[in-house]
Amino acid sequence: MREFDVVVLGAGSAGENLAEALVGAGRSVALVADGLVGGECPYLACMPSKSLLRSASVRALLAVAGEIGATAEPVDAGDPEGAWSAAVARRDQIARHRDDSGSFEHLVAVGVEMVRGSGKVRGPGEVDVDGDVLRCSDLVIATGSRAVVPPIDGLESVPMWTSDQALSSPQRPRSLVILGAGAVGCELGQVYARFGAEVTVVEAADRVTPSEDPVVGSHLGAALEADGVRLRVGTTVASARPGPDGAHLVLDDGSELTAERVLVATGRRPTVDGIGLETLGIDVGAGGIEVDPRCRVVGHDHVWAAGDVTAVAPFTHTANYQARVIEANLVGSGAIADYRAIPRAIYTDPTVGAVGLTAEQAAERGIDVATSGFDLGGTARAASDGSGGGALGLVADRARAVLVGAWAVGPHADEWIGQATLAIRAEVGLDVLLDVVQPFPTFSEAYFPAYRSLAEEIG
Repeated sequence: MREFDVVVLGAGSAGENLAEALVGAGRSVALVADGLVGGECPYLACMPSKSLLRSASVRALLAVAGEIGATAEPVDAGDPEGAWSAAVARRDQIARHRDDSGSFEHLVAVGVEMVRGSGKVRGPGEVDVDGDVLRCSDLVIATGSRAVVPPIDGLESVPMWTSDQALSSPQRPRSLVILGAGAVGCELGQVYARFGAEVTVVEAADRVTPSEDPVVGSHLGAALEADGVRLRVGTTVASARPGPDGAHLVLDDGSELTAERVLVATGRRPTVDGIGLETLGIDVGAGGIEVDPRCRVVGHDHVWAAGDVTAVAPFTHTANYQARVIEANLVGSGAIADYRAIPRAIYTDPTVGAVGLTAEQAAERGIDVATSGFDLGGTARAASDGSGGGALGLVADRARAVLVGAWAVGPHADEWIGQATLAIRAEVGLDVLLDVVQPFPTFSEAYFPAYRSLAEEIG
């Protein structure tokens, strides 16, 4: 039995960063890693997917260049296999070939006690890792999440991937059906389509990205269809069975689809099974572990939680933010989490950036909403870049004249949505936002006319 100030159960992004920060503050820390150190983001999610998206975008640009005669030699866009092999090689290099030894050794070097294995809470302040018992004053649960496979009759009998499996496989299916049109479904749908696969995306809602503003779904849906992705919205898969092409799917409207493989992108759920939380009396609901504004598990003074396991906002940047909040509270400086301005991004082409509330969500919370928008085609940057459609949308609290939400679709929208992120978090008044000078020519120039429209509507 070994004693530590803190035991962190889970070595994903939150756990990794928290452990290093606490050791730097003079605490003794054991980090239990049941899986890759750093979590899925560097190896099986964020980084490999963004690498493939970049490769797909470059391939699309080269094809356009060939069409307009901008290259000395015609670009052969008809060699998807060779292009895919190169993209996979780059993906695996960026994902460090799913080798976490560098991260593991770095944490050991800075003083974190690294423990590989399956950790299970045995009682207050006590964790068993395959027979190695760790005692602590404070316990942090950071076990992440895993992909949800929907209960579709026969789905387990057909060739199927989760996003983790797709992003670690060298294979490029000739045809693919993707279940779910959220961020993951849209990103991977565009990747495989641009590398020559026949892609169909099936979504139960009436549009892609159903959790975002309807205009976002309209723009992104049109972009995916332009890449050859077939969208089947407002329907679900009722059953599946093996077929000569791989998978034969029957939709709830009676129509049928066939594909070499099915990719499930219908969401994730917190990883809490089998880690012993019941020994502490922690009841985990569908939304994950409930935490207070200090990221302390509700009802437990010395148990904390961070990352996807809290289901607050399932992003790496949220996990890192919660890790900072926990660190501050454990070292005595104190911090309160504020989730009003957690940015969201979909790294398709065009990119989607969003933050705060949609107009519908704000209205549901009783906010008297004012909205405005601006077409990116009206910016000089769109003309100079020759970029396609896109737009900016703003959501304001009419009574306070401050932003409570924003969304953007267009080149690098994930970057320039940061202006709205800061405005929402700091509650910057509309009068100040109207006085901000935007650089020319940039897509952020779209903010001024959108701010002005808000001011006119609010009066």
